[in-house]
Amino acid sequence: MAKILIIDDEAAILEMMVQLCNKIGHEPLPFQTGKEGMEAMAKERPELLIVDLRIGDISGLQIIQKCSEEYPDTAVIMVTGYGSVETAVEAMKLGAFDYLTKPFDLGDLQRTINRAIAQTAGDIGAGATVAASIAPTLVTESAHIIGKSDPIQEIHKIIEKVADNHSPVLLEGEFGSGKQLIARVLHEESSRREAPFKILHCSALPENLLEQELFGAGGHANTIFNRAQGGTVLLEEIHHLPIRLQSQLDSFLEDLNGRRLRGSLPENLDFRVIASTTESLEALAKDGKFREDLYYRISVIPVAVPPLRKRQDDIALLADHFLTNFAKLTGTQKQEIDKYAAKLLKNYDWPGNVGELQNAIERACTFAENGRVRPPDLPPKVSQKVEVSDEDSNGGKVQLPIGSPLSEFVKKQERLFIRETLRYNGGSREKTASMLGISIATLYRKMGLKLEREKLLS
Repeated sequence: MAKILIIDDEAAILEMMVQLCNKIGHEPLPFQTGKEGMEAMAKERPELLIVDLRIGDISGLQIIQKCSEEYPDTAVIMVTGYGSVETAVEAMKLGAFDYLTKPFDLGDLQRTINRAIAQTAGDIGAGATVAASIAPTLVTESAHIIGKSDPIQEIHKIIEKVADNHSPVLLEGEFGSGKQLIARVLHEESSRREAPFKILHCSALPENLLEQELFGAGGHANTIFNRAQGGTVLLEEIHHLPIRLQSQLDSFLEDLNGRRLRGSLPENLDFRVIASTTESLEALAKDGKFREDLYYRISVIPVAVPPLRKRQDDIALLADHFLTNFAKLTGTQKQEIDKYAAKLLKNYDWPGNVGELQNAIERACTFAENGRVRPPDLPPKVSQKVEVSDEDSNGGKVQLPIGSPLSEFVKKQERLFIRETLRYNGGSREKTASMLGISIATLYRKMGLKLEREKLLS
């Protein structure tokens, strides 16, 4: 059992970490202020310190620096929000063992705790073995992909086939489509599941810190690859990686692949690479904006992640999942969605994909009454739509937001009526114009067509 001092001013997150430490057999020492935490450091001398980057009274960086100078035997894990990842990487220079970005997975937190404690036990190379002897394994809820649509079933088949393959995987899809979740499922379905799952946000760090995370700096090899020993590294939004670092990464991965084939791969460099992108790397490579050799190296197994609008059959399942999660989080009864609200959810395009749907359900649960989500409870951009006929759209229908100018509705209905009259008259524009009581020029204008000058003058 190890003493783990935790400093975080968010009570809910602090309690969650306390419960985790208790479950895996350690003694948590929780504090919501830096001052109280540092006073306890001097008395308790814990094996591990977990500290939030942003706490009210003292900067997390100050605490890490002080801990590094005065308590070098205490390992430090930094907890930070996505927007402060750059500062968290700077914290590594001050001696932090690793960092986690909020919201973090409990399994990731446990694995990081185990490895940090293993470091204090003096056996970094065999971290997983030492950690296993110190702390029991906590069974956490596994990541899983929700959906039964054909695109999702195809992804399940790919995961089943390649989970234990060492080959790199490239996930391409829109923001919020679930690329990180798929990467996590790939990891958890593989034999690497007990090892770390690390994420490097290539769009969140400047070039110098990206280089430090990937390849180390100043003779220190505390890179994201070393910290993922035996596990998986997700290079998120890899299209943001500068060209210079793309070249270095390609050479690095080529060398690792050669060592793996020769059977001489060091244990600390045994990891799998998954990359994700919201842009087509093939197109970027053709335009000279992404190295072609790196593209081919990381896209051995390409996976196209569909946007939510391409998997409408999954919307109801996802909504139900989010309703269940909200009920658990708030300790309330699970709410239901009425059929009118469900239809609106299915017909909306969801440009923000699964993340936008989750936010919409959370908002709806907040405003819903009597345990039922109705159209007014949904975000206005989802609920305030009117379906009108429009032959210019593929399905013959278009969603007009409530609040659109009346002229927009009239224009669409007018054009539809003109087209039907044209069909009735066998395509004769002259007969149609006469029947509608308008000029041929007005007919063409309302249809959005150009009329030749000589016809206008005839």
